[in-house]
Amino acid sequence: MNPLRLNLTFRGFASAAARLPLLAVPAVLLLGGAGCNKPTPHAPDVWAVVNGKEIKRDEVEKYYRTRVNPEGQEPSQEEALSLKLNVLDELINNEILIERAKKLNLEASDGEVEDKFTELKSPYTEDEFQRQLKDRGVSVNDLKGDLRRQLSIQKLMNREVVAKISITDQDVNDFYNTNKAQFNVAEPQYRIAQILVTPRKEPQLRNRKNDDATNEAEAQRKVKMLMDRLNSGADFAQLAMDYSEDMNTAGTGGDLGYVPESGLNPPQVDPLLKKTVMGLKPGQVSQPIQLKEGYRILKLITRESPGLRGLADPQVQQTIRDTLRNRKEQLLRAAYLAIARDEVRVTNYLAEQVIETAGKLPDAAKSTLPPKPQPVQP
Repeated sequence: MNPLRLNLTFRGFASAAARLPLLAVPAVLLLGGAGCNKPTPHAPDVWAVVNGKEIKRDEVEKYYRTRVNPEGQEPSQEEALSLKLNVLDELINNEILIERAKKLNLEASDGEVEDKFTELKSPYTEDEFQRQLKDRGVSVNDLKGDLRRQLSIQKLMNREVVAKISITDQDVNDFYNTNKAQFNVAEPQYRIAQILVTPRKEPQLRNRKNDDATNEAEAQRKVKMLMDRLNSGADFAQLAMDYSEDMNTAGTGGDLGYVPESGLNPPQVDPLLKKTVMGLKPGQVSQPIQLKEGYRILKLITRESPGLRGLADPQVQQTIRDTLRNRKEQLLRAAYLAIARDEVRVTNYLAEQVIETAGKLPDAAKSTLPPKPQPVQP
């Protein structure tokens, strides 16, 4: 099952958050609690209880708002309610795992929380940071509480799950022999990295320097500065992380991964880009090329020739080990959560109401997003 995450941290934290998922465990829908004791009365805003710990509507709504684009189409009642059930179930899982972490003395310390908070905040000016929080309805205390949960769950999973994973050489050999077709390169592939500079303000910028060229003159000056530093021996990946304006690749040093030669053909890419890539040798950096989206500086990291890649290839070995590790980790996480849930009493009042009303629960499904502005009538 795919891991689900609570998307509390805003998009600007994506690079760090990717390495540190808030809830890297699969959600399991729970409609009721264990046992057959008569349920105790609860306030209408209590949507679930985990071992006596209440999860209230406001908390679910807060996370729900981070999942819905206020400028997009408003979800239907069924879609909204389904999403709220998913969010609530993740919060239930979260509470279960946090309780376990506390029992095992694995709760994140104040120092660990502050270190992670500083790491997430560092790419932003104070004004930018506060604006990002405000735009998403998140306070500093919300964020720090979220980080404490993230770090605590990570410590718990590292000890209880990750430490138990072992990938043997025989596992690698067996996977390779069963999946040889995956390692047969049908055409040349190019692993490319890039630095993008655009002559306009980027609404979402993720480079470490918060450096953004906003017009043509600034873009040209920035490109010249980058080329001067590259020609002086600066590391391409570090410059990409510091200055690239591509929100999707800046955090990974500009790495675009492997691109098959056919993927460089028009209309997928500009002919000038393909010509530039084909003219590079592994390790070589291009001169800036000007395309409609801005200026690109490319680096050819490596070129893969067609043919079967052998098991002795270090990249093949690493790919197989990563694949097997991820599979085992997902399996063990699911099993660990199942055991953890068996040991607690959970009551999901929202799910009970959904069943009792056959999904007709207007108050619970009603969107809490701000109303969309209406067009002015002439």
